Amino acid sequence: MADSGNDFSGFLIAGVNSGSGKTTLSLALMRALRRRGLRVAPFKCGPDYIDPSFHRRAAGAESVNLDCRMTGKECVRLNWQEFAAPAQAAVVEGVMGLFDGVASGTLEGSSAEVALALGIPVILVVNAKGMAGSIAPLVSGFANWNPELRIAGVIANSTGSVRHTEILRDALEAANLPPLLGAFPRREEWTLPERHLGLVPEEENPVFDSWLDSLGEAAEELINLDLLLKLTRLPRPAAPERKRTTPFARLAIARDRAFHFYYPDQLRRMREAGIELVPFSPLSDSALPENIQGIYLGGGFPELFAEQLERNESMRNAIREFSLRNGLIYAECGGYMYLMNALTDFTGKRHSMCGIIPCEAVMTPKLRSLGYRRAVPAGESPFGPGPFSGHEFHYSDAPETDAPLWSAFTATGKPAPAGNGFRIRRTFGSYVHLHFGTTPEAFDFFAKELRRALRS
Repeated sequence: MADSGNDFSGFLIAGVNSGSGKTTLSLALMRALRRRGLRVAPFKCGPDYIDPSFHRRAAGAESVNLDCRMTGKECVRLNWQEFAAPAQAAVVEGVMGLFDGVASGTLEGSSAEVALALGIPVILVVNAKGMAGSIAPLVSGFANWNPELRIAGVIANSTGSVRHTEILRDALEAANLPPLLGAFPRREEWTLPERHLGLVPEEENPVFDSWLDSLGEAAEELINLDLLLKLTRLPRPAAPERKRTTPFARLAIARDRAFHFYYPDQLRRMREAGIELVPFSPLSDSALPENIQGIYLGGGFPELFAEQLERNESMRNAIREFSLRNGLIYAECGGYMYLMNALTDFTGKRHSMCGIIPCEAVMTPKLRSLGYRRAVPAGESPFGPGPFSGHEFHYSDAPETDAPLWSAFTATGKPAPAGNGFRIRRTFGSYVHLHFGTTPEAFDFFAKELRRALRS
């Protein structure tokens, strides 16, 4: 039975460490609350793209990233207010362990920083395999580490039996600690498959909905949802006023299994700036959408679909001709690789790509670059003078170019040459996934660039 429309609960699912089961339990709770008839707003801490795609299927709503390090706290609060306001329950999946930030001794970039910025309680996930009474000092340490942070409850993961759950519950109760809300047993079928960039995207899993339903049913049975909602009751966020702009420019945006890494709040703000987003598929479409002023190629997995991308010669030619006519193109990571001369996949096979950027990408068995980035334009950029914040995460290697788009720097201020990218004519690309939370003026600048293309 659904709660009253006036009721609102919000919480952050945090782990003791990475691998504690945050994603599985977040999905289970999203699905279970949705099955109750609640409108669920999902969120993800950090810059991740894949977990939010799971959230979207589980909750039936777009999942929005909350990342104080990359977007700033003001943007985090704005996204929370905007996307949580229509919901009855908001579930935020944390990143790594609760207090794990970009550097030791600081909460910057951590799940705790997000919870504190929003003033929301935390549900702590503990991998309880091989654990009994020791859960009490463990939870006590987390609950008392920061007095401004409220841990409302605990969920045990990888439990062995009903008796095991009772021992864990009794240990927390005896120590007057946040209550055990439930426990998930060890089940191999609840484990999500992984590959080089993390979990395999939901688009490639044909049984994903039935799997989610099984998780939701388990959460209904094993977790005290009524108590969870009661302990995490909050005032409903007030939705901010949004500007309304009549669309005046059409931007083709790549949306298929090869290219689907986009931040939903970024796309919404592009629309608010007057940009109509027109989806197309580099995998299956033979031509670009009509009457467009620009192309946006996001990240994804072109390396897994390189043969199909190569076969679609008509699309590659169309994008190259658009660039040669000085059409505006912006590409990130996978989209950047697609614009190069060629891409060598994990098997060592070389595939021709669009042939706009004069270099080649080669997939490697080891991670080549990971972390937050500060991108300072090295010349003309489609988003203005910057500097911009973003994130880099890829297994491919490509040589430095002689016409860099950015001077890219790590979170510690060190040069990150892999993210410098390339610019030619009005085609811009790099490995960095940008977020304009700290530079919202970039949306209007980009819209003006598209308007300039429309007039020319």
